[in-house]
Amino acid sequence: MSILFGADKPDLNELFDTVETIAVIGCSSNPYRTSNHITKYLIDQGFTVIPINPNETEVFGLKSYPSIDDIPEEVKVDVMNIFRNKKYTDETVIEIIEWADRREQKPIIWTQLDVSTDSAKKKAKDRDLTYVENRCIMVDHRSI
Repeated sequence: MSILFGADKPDLNELFDTVETIAVIGCSSNPYRTSNHITKYLIDQGFTVIPINPNETEVFGLKSYPSIDDIPEEVKVDVMNIFRNKKYTDETVIEIIEWADRREQKPIIWTQLDVSTDSAKKKAKDRDLTYVENRCIMVDHRSI
């Protein structure tokens, strides 16, 4: 079922209770990038983080994969957190949907602030994937 989260704390509590592994799409080793700061926070909170960025080999000592297709087959991903420019959101959501179908997984698609698009949201909803729209995963996690 597609769920669009607002500020409803019980939904966020339930969501974070089930999340173990987060793929950060657009993860950067640059300490001045927001994705770097939030990735560090997620690691410090005990989440397993998978950096995804074709321009990185490693972030915080973790292997960075060029694309989500390079994530090892045996890895279950709970959240695909998109940290890319909004102009890439639709294609990224399509990639996630195709990956989810091939891997028989249903990751939550999380779009950071000002990353979501109506068409990406519709694509996720049509595939019955949970879609979190324009929210900061760190801020939401801290608020529970």
